[in-house]
Amino acid sequence: MALLTFPHFSSHFSSLASFPNTRSFSPTRRYCSMKATGTAILWFKHDLRTDDHPALLAASSFRLLVPIYIFDRRILSRFSDETLELVLLAVQDLRKSLKDRGSDLMIRFGNAENVIRELATEVKATCVFAEQEVEYELRFIIDVVNQRLKSVTVPQGTPRIELWQTPFYDVKDLQNLPASYDEFKKLRLPVTTPLQLSVSTLPGADMELDWGVLPSYDDIKGFMASNQRKSGANWSLIKETSAETVLRRKVLKSGDNIERSSSFRQTQSRERNGSVFVTQKGNAVGGSTNNVLNALAAYLRYLEGTARDDWQEVHEKVRASESRNGASFIGLFGPALSLGIISRRRVHYEAIKYEKERNAGFLSPFGYSAATIAAAVDAVCSMEWYWLMALRNQINNDGMYSTRIWKWKGFLIQYTVAGEDGPAVLLVHGFGAFWEHYRDNIHGLAESGNRVWAITMLGFGKSEKPNVVYTELLWAELLRDFIVDVVGEPVHLVGNSIGGYLVAIVACIWCVLIKSIVLINSAGNVIPRYSFIPLSRIQDRQTSGASWLGSRILLFYLRLRTQETLKKCYPTRVERADDQLINEILRASYDPGVLVVLESIFSFNLSIPVNFLLQDVKEKVLIIQGMKDPISDSNSKVALLKEHCDGVIIKELDAGHCPQDEVPERVNTIICEWILGVESNILAECPA
Repeated sequence: MALLTFPHFSSHFSSLASFPNTRSFSPTRRYCSMKATGTAILWFKHDLRTDDHPALLAASSFRLLVPIYIFDRRILSRFSDETLELVLLAVQDLRKSLKDRGSDLMIRFGNAENVIRELATEVKATCVFAEQEVEYELRFIIDVVNQRLKSVTVPQGTPRIELWQTPFYDVKDLQNLPASYDEFKKLRLPVTTPLQLSVSTLPGADMELDWGVLPSYDDIKGFMASNQRKSGANWSLIKETSAETVLRRKVLKSGDNIERSSSFRQTQSRERNGSVFVTQKGNAVGGSTNNVLNALAAYLRYLEGTARDDWQEVHEKVRASESRNGASFIGLFGPALSLGIISRRRVHYEAIKYEKERNAGFLSPFGYSAATIAAAVDAVCSMEWYWLMALRNQINNDGMYSTRIWKWKGFLIQYTVAGEDGPAVLLVHGFGAFWEHYRDNIHGLAESGNRVWAITMLGFGKSEKPNVVYTELLWAELLRDFIVDVVGEPVHLVGNSIGGYLVAIVACIWCVLIKSIVLINSAGNVIPRYSFIPLSRIQDRQTSGASWLGSRILLFYLRLRTQETLKKCYPTRVERADDQLINEILRASYDPGVLVVLESIFSFNLSIPVNFLLQDVKEKVLIIQGMKDPISDSNSKVALLKEHCDGVIIKELDAGHCPQDEVPERVNTIICEWILGVESNILAECPA
């Protein structure tokens, strides 16, 4: 709609709430007042800090405490090489911080459920603290850990899991929290204050334990390589090169060699040299929590200037990464926040404290006094909103399809999956839409013997809308990573409107990931006899005054005319443009970050010819075209496709811009027949 895996897991699993030995902390619980007996295990995952750590404070009241970090391939496989460096350095600092308080950090490799069960048996643990998660696979892992703990017996009974979170807002009733950010803001919930660890010495362990050796970067990469699936061994290289780089090489016909960094290297922290950018690439802040806090202080004080070398480096990075107003904060601090090296409310606390310093202890009702303060506060408040919505949606997950969350580059992406067996199908929506735009296709395709994933792209629906520069190549990389990380095998890739254009880009750049593609009223143009391919860099897509103003006018127009605009896209079945679609479009229009997404409309590069994108995959392309599309001239487009895209199959339908939702039964039949034919050809080509 252009309204401007986990295959090895079961599709369903029990909620943690169903287990009687699983509890959750109340946000207002007075952790320090707990007097517990026995041994606690504190399982660190994406909370790599001792500052503002509610579970560490709670666990400190136990007689014995065993903190642990587990290098689990299923968790590590989501990380880029640079993020793996940040993890290693953060774990190194976490161990040092715990040792300074009389404790230690156990290091283990393997599946978390096996490691924790063995450790719980060894130390006779009564409680395992684990941070609450919204990402599907991590929730699954916690579920399995909980199941495995049932087989452990200690004198006090079966160990229980305590799920905890760092409460940003003091939310009393998450289940009934407004789904609209506009309504949520009216609650005026205060931001809670970061916790300080009140004890100088943490409980130790009264037995001899093997705490493990901190691995090197090479050790981690070797562990990952030895555990990769057969397909993953080849696919892991795909994610190491950007879409822009591969596309430029394809355009320039410079060969098939893929330049990439060495798989094995030794991490050499730059932190010891005074830099807050600790990885080899030096793109993001990392290291210790104090290191990140130092960088945050420099970032917030950007306007003041500085004579300090480390702060000057931060200011230089701000200028280099400020691709649009405020975007530098996510670019520099996003990984540290995602790994929990610093908490969201600590960032908020430091930003507000500095704002009060600048204004004699007051906060102005007219906004913040520095753009960096606004960027930091807006970013963490936005991140918290999407985290709360992801958690709320999973608690209220009682619809026809289960909602899942996948974390991509630290951002929360919503998707659903249906079907247990058969070929993999991935459905991609258009601009302004969400996975529910395939509401009547998912079940139909799954019932016909397919496994179906439908994704809500970054910036749309209930997926996160961070302050980044949105481009067609960014979204293409998201689809690439989703196929590699979540689906885990080549897919039949289906896209509507601009989603179709993204699908074509993926097929052009990473054809190994697709079995076939289906373009439904796709964006993009067929350009006969094109002489060059226009490619633009992200540096060329910075926000202009025109895009800033245009996005706000466009948002006002869309809110005012959503129903009318949507109905025009459904000319043969206007009733299909119903309240479900309209209400979700309107709800999403109030989400934090929506204006950033709309600004991207004015810098989209849809000028790469569709016939260029399809030239190497023509025999794998099905085009479904609603001939009453009010957005484009379908007759002209079909004629050009027939003339300049030999080998593609075209199905013309009596429908508008969104045939998959306007005439879902017809589209389902066409796609199922197409997939059956493609799969038959694949089998026929396989050697006996």
